[in-house]
Amino acid sequence: MSMITTKDGTQIYYKDWGTGQPVVFSHGWPLSADAWEDQMVFLGAHGYRCIAHDRRGHGRSSQPWNGNEMNTYADDLAALVAALDLNNAIHVGHSTGGGEVARYIGRHGTRRVAKAALIGAVPPLMLKTAANPGGLPMEAFDQIRAGVLTDRSQFFKDLSAPFYGANRPNARVSPGLRDSFWLQGMQAGFKGVIDCIKAFSETDFTEDLKKFDVPTLVLHGDDDQIVPIGASALLSSKTIRGATLKVYPGGPHGMCSTQKDQVNADLLAFFKS
Repeated sequence: MSMITTKDGTQIYYKDWGTGQPVVFSHGWPLSADAWEDQMVFLGAHGYRCIAHDRRGHGRSSQPWNGNEMNTYADDLAALVAALDLNNAIHVGHSTGGGEVARYIGRHGTRRVAKAALIGAVPPLMLKTAANPGGLPMEAFDQIRAGVLTDRSQFFKDLSAPFYGANRPNARVSPGLRDSFWLQGMQAGFKGVIDCIKAFSETDFTEDLKKFDVPTLVLHGDDDQIVPIGASALLSSKTIRGATLKVYPGGPHGMCSTQKDQVNADLLAFFKS
């Protein structure tokens, strides 16, 4: 397997498909690089080098006790970029991965970055605070933690319904897609899964977004039941200078799978623009 080793000894798995300008994908919780395969095959066939890693604690990467927070996630991404010597790269992040891309740019700058795309992404801040009244209350994330701790396997099976909008009338979401979500979630380490809930919900990315100085595309479904659009894309697209916002009517959180043809077309058009 393709691996890099970070400075704390954590092994990060990645897949590297195609040739051309590099596109680096950061996945959501509790998934893995496999969540990006629809985009990677499509973009790889259109002349891009597609690279996706499993975040520490997820997929085929190591499952360390420590470092399951955004600063280290971003540093792991920087280590991968450096190890592969990627320049003029396009960074694409979904959900938690959107936060990872934001923190990567916030901590490491855009010297190696050409463009960025945030899809159903958690920035600027998911948690409801006095300064962020549109966020979700801490009770919502405590319920996620409780569900994971009580019966992680069943929790992921249940979570796959709102994730892909399968709980909506006339939804066309296959059992196989929901099974794939469960499988990826169960490949993740228990400690990493629990720690990442705090990372994606309580990290404030506002200052990171202000450091974006490359063309940025923000895609979000207006029926996202996991990362509500009002406290995320509608705010982040205003914070990032010159960002382009595209809203998918009725789009769920997992729209990279349920509306993959449209996402693929929008990404390709943005890359070529």
